[in-house]
Amino acid sequence: MKIRVFVSLKDGVLDPQGKAVEHALHSLGFEGAADVRISRVVDLQVKADNAEEAKVKGAEMARALLANEVIEDFHVEVAG
Repeated sequence: MKIRVFVSLKDGVLDPQGKAVEHALHSLGFEGAADVRISRVVDLQVKADNAEEAKVKGAEMARALLANEVIEDFHVEVAG
């Protein structure tokens, strides 16, 4: 089963990459761009009997490796 893990910085955590992108967008003439935050998506295939089990496995993987829960939030979706 294919799952997708979305990882993003928690509110209040400085996002230097997002600030750099925001600045670059402004320099390209996109003055309306604001509060840019960079996130990542991890696509995985997992063995699971149902969507709920797949989500649980995805959350376990996120807690173990994919996300730093001190500064990042994550959520898991079943893809497709």
